[in-house]
Amino acid sequence: MAARAVSGHAASTGSEQAYPNKPIRIVTGGAGGSVDFVVRMLAQGLTANVGQQVIVDNRPPGVIPGVIVSQAPPDGYSLLFAGATLWIGSLLQKTPYDSLKDFSPITLTNKQPNVLVVHPSVAINSVRDLIAMAKSKPGALNYASGGNGSSTHLAAEVFKDMAGVNIVRIAYKGGGPALIDLLSGQVHMSFANAGPVMAHVKAGRLRALAVTSAKPSALAADLPTVAASGVPGYEAAAIVDMFAPAKTPDAVVVRLNRELVRVLNQADVKERFLASGGEAVGSTPQELTDVMKSEIARLGKLVKAGVLTNE
Repeated sequence: MAARAVSGHAASTGSEQAYPNKPIRIVTGGAGGSVDFVVRMLAQGLTANVGQQVIVDNRPPGVIPGVIVSQAPPDGYSLLFAGATLWIGSLLQKTPYDSLKDFSPITLTNKQPNVLVVHPSVAINSVRDLIAMAKSKPGALNYASGGNGSSTHLAAEVFKDMAGVNIVRIAYKGGGPALIDLLSGQVHMSFANAGPVMAHVKAGRLRALAVTSAKPSALAADLPTVAASGVPGYEAAAIVDMFAPAKTPDAVVVRLNRELVRVLNQADVKERFLASGGEAVGSTPQELTDVMKSEIARLGKLVKAGVLTNE
């Protein structure tokens, strides 16, 4: 989505023009994963745009990156690159920061939708078929997911809540082991990450029913959305975002937003995102704030229902 003027943020000022005048660090989780790939691509583009070195600071995953940035000086030189774990963690346990109060949102950077897939042995060919079977035989179907709070877990539980069905979760330590058992037919279905699963769909090893994004996705161009297939309003995706510490000057947030969205709108960057199983986004700070509030409210329902726990 194109960046719009940031409501409530100051226009270009002397403080923005002076920023940055030294290296910027982006704090994020462990090295080597898909998030690390994305943040390094953004750091490279941001370095070119602002004329200062942007350094990726990998720390252990979980609350540590958020703690570091929430306690850093609010001057725009320490940024946080994090996904939904930032606010999910606060829902599940007491954290040293408040995800809404202790950070200045800059932009949504990317989304990775999930794809609802079933093993070919399961006689289901559409989302409506799935809902009908699940309602006629409550608890008979199961789904594979990664760890608690993962996108494969949350996408399924939001679906169950909105569709009013009982499908049993089979939890795995990660998406890889879950996919292996799905391919072997030991589990019926999964809301799998689009990147790893589409090759298996194309090879006929899995049957894809729908994509979990609000709109059709280039990652699965031939698939309808879950929302258009019988669950109106449904949307689920793994999202990743950029933040600064709370009270960072408006002019600095404006500059960072503008330069990051410039990177995200580059054709080669969009292509690299798609190749890695994600979609470049780019948003205003307010749009990111609205997404956070909406997700906190939606996931809070699952916490209260005991579906999402810290176990």
